[in-house]
Amino acid sequence: MSLTRPKSFCAGVAVLAAVWVWPLHSLAMPPFATHMVMHMAVVALAAPLLAFGIIGGPLDPVRRWPGACSAIVASALELLAVWAWHAPALHHAARNELAARALEQGTFLAAGLFLWVSAMGGGSELRRARSLSGVAGLLLTSMHMTLLGALIALTPRVLYAHHPSAGAVDPLLDQQLGGIIMLFWGALSYLVGGVALLCDALLGASKRVERS
Repeated sequence: MSLTRPKSFCAGVAVLAAVWVWPLHSLAMPPFATHMVMHMAVVALAAPLLAFGIIGGPLDPVRRWPGACSAIVASALELLAVWAWHAPALHHAARNELAARALEQGTFLAAGLFLWVSAMGGGSELRRARSLSGVAGLLLTSMHMTLLGALIALTPRVLYAHHPSAGAVDPLLDQQLGGIIMLFWGALSYLVGGVALLCDALLGASKRVERS
């Protein structure tokens, strides 16, 4: 087993512990921006770290069920999860009810982990054979994260007025800050993953040409 896999998995668990246990409000950030930091840490940091700890090993689902692990399908599922939980009604429930919050965070983690494993899993040869699907899934996710972040940041009215008072921070400004966090952090993570996977596929193709 590669030494990097358990380290990556442990790092992912540490990120989850930090955002789910450590009181993020102590950072003195406004509430919606704090939520968005938690969301992005789960799907765009913890999920890929956990995925890198799984792929290529005995628990890698792509090795067992490659047909069921489609990165494009996983991207569509993540789109549904992220956009649904940012509908004002569901977002309100997740901020005010523990069960809804646990379901929200669990959905984010499951969707993110499924996407990263589907895109990157299977070992080097299988990953490169499936690279176009993986690249497409990650880049599509980057696009829909960019779109949702832009919509949240640029809307002229407050969508999440149910958040508790942010003190001197205007609720619309808080919402715009949260949208910007999603726009850059979420979009960049998936974009980097897609480009890295594409480079890996091109490197593999170059090696095959050299051997032939």
